[in-house]
Amino acid sequence: MPKETKTRKSKAKAPTKRQKDPNAPKRGLSAYMFFANDNRDKVREDNPGIKFGDVGKILGEKWKELTDKDKKPYEEQARKDKERYEAEKAKYNAVIGFLSFSPVLSACWVVKWE
Repeated sequence: MPKETKTRKSKAKAPTKRQKDPNAPKRGLSAYMFFANDNRDKVREDNPGIKFGDVGKILGEKWKELTDKDKKPYEEQARKDKERYEAEKAKYNAVIGFLSFSPVLSACWVVKWE
C-alpha cells in the first residue's frame, strides 16, 4: 500500500498595501473628533487609570448627550477643516497631474509642496 504524502500549501502572501504619499494633504476632522480632542484630557482627569477604549466610550456617550446647539461650534470647525482639505487637495491634485506628464519631474519630486 503506497504511503500517503501530505502536500504543503504555500503561504499566501498578503496583498501589498499601496503606500500613501507623505506629501498628500491630511483629511479633515469630523465634528466628533474636534469634540473628542477638546474633552479627552478632562475625561482622563475625571477617571484616573481609565483604559484607552473606555475613554472613547465615555466621549461617545457625552457626544450623544450634547444638544444641537452645543454641537454647533464643533460642526463649524469641521466645516472649515473640510474646506481647508478640499483646497489643499485641489492644489495637490494639480501638482500630481502636472507631474504625471513628466516622468523626469515625478522621479525627482521629493520636496514637500506648500
